[in-house]
Amino acid sequence: MTTQHLILAHDLGTTGNKASLFDVNGATVASTFASYPTDYPYPNWAEQNPADWQAAIFGATRDLLAMAGVSPAQVAVVSFSGHMQGALVVDKNGVPLRPAIIWADQRATAQANLLADTLGADQIYRLTGNRVSPAYTAAKLRWIQDNQPQIYRRIYKVLQAKDYAAFLFCGQFATDYSDASLTQLLNLEQQQWSPEILGALQISVDLLPALQPSATVIGQVTPQAAQTTGLLAGTPVVIGAGDGGCASVGAGAVAEGDIYNYIGSSSWLALTTARPVFDPAQRTFNFIHPDPQFYCPLGTMQAAGGAYDWLERLFRADGSAAPQHKELDDAAARVAPGANGLLFLPYLLGERSPYWNPQARAAFLGLAMPDSQAQMARVALEGVAFNLRIILDSLRGQGVQAQHIRLIGGGSKSPVWRQILADVYNLPLALVSLPAAATGLGAAIAGGVGVGLFADYGVVRQLVPATLAETPNPATRARYEALYELFKQSYAALEPIYRQLANLPD
Repeated sequence: MTTQHLILAHDLGTTGNKASLFDVNGATVASTFASYPTDYPYPNWAEQNPADWQAAIFGATRDLLAMAGVSPAQVAVVSFSGHMQGALVVDKNGVPLRPAIIWADQRATAQANLLADTLGADQIYRLTGNRVSPAYTAAKLRWIQDNQPQIYRRIYKVLQAKDYAAFLFCGQFATDYSDASLTQLLNLEQQQWSPEILGALQISVDLLPALQPSATVIGQVTPQAAQTTGLLAGTPVVIGAGDGGCASVGAGAVAEGDIYNYIGSSSWLALTTARPVFDPAQRTFNFIHPDPQFYCPLGTMQAAGGAYDWLERLFRADGSAAPQHKELDDAAARVAPGANGLLFLPYLLGERSPYWNPQARAAFLGLAMPDSQAQMARVALEGVAFNLRIILDSLRGQGVQAQHIRLIGGGSKSPVWRQILADVYNLPLALVSLPAAATGLGAAIAGGVGVGLFADYGVVRQLVPATLAETPNPATRARYEALYELFKQSYAALEPIYRQLANLPD
């Protein structure tokens, strides 16, 4: 490694920004994390303050350079990852006009229905690879138009989290194909903004940033950003990709047929394919891989690690000492599968795949007086696994074959959760060497490809090889198959109740 070849990657997640310095061997030289809050002012709303993003990004950059003891001249490129499906609207100077509406926000149901009524749900799915949903940028942007017209009239561009981060460093407005393909504003196969979708929502294409491959150098660090961050002015800035795309690269899913599972606040199962996979039931969806010759068919759920975090907070709601994740894991590992007839439906934020129902709500089924925190922790992990199994079976129904599944994200650090996933999927799991940093690594590889440090994305197979971890336990198969069927039946039984609860009179 030469002293010039360090890659700075920013990964803007739901809970904070992780900044990492990587060398050309994929090793983490240093990393730091700066948190920021999410506001939930009303049911199904989720917003973040872009000023918090800026403070986290710039502060983490300064801290990282100091922590690593490196010269800014050693940083060859800055690249980005970030949560997807959001809507941050800015004026012509890049000044945010309102808080960012993030991926978890489901407020724009009426606007999603408008799109479906105008074009038809099937046509939209074929155009965009995505089922009509309030989760996407398209409906959120139309919500601003309908509900905050005074703000809408001032919009110059609508950006994703990592797009705004890149703008802060280089002053250029851009997005990449991966983030664009989860706005529901992009024609998936043509890889262009869709005039049909824009026309249906009466949105001008001028509000959308220029489309670029993820490895594109879109500008250089400005003198102002250099003064604030400690980087050198002129350092190349690569646009990077959405967190789903970066996770695909970091997981090593860079060749056709690769499949992986990310477990963080949310969770998804994703493939790498040469063509999109269109599910007749529209349970799964597609986005464009950072390598734009590939696509990523996938299904994603709203609350995975987020459901476990919620349970931990619930246990300490009275102010008493509460078990932490490791203690909950240890307790859950001592409980038999299904906790003697207990189920958890993890729909704390509505649900995307496979149900696409913002009215869905979480539920424990089968609770009895003797039940404990350990049992609730166990079935919380199982409930997430069961919902992911529905997604996996949906992909299998379209001809997808899997020999094993690569596992990444913070949830992959839990041995008990890994074993539950292997048992519920009835497939072995493979861990990459840096599972919790996969999105940052993916952003770093995009940056390295952009400035010629790496020939292509395939370098990840050498940088972070996967090793087989948990394998299915035959002793749990019958039990989990029975619980899986009951889990699906439970949602079907509760779905009418969710609808009625959502429409109760004031």
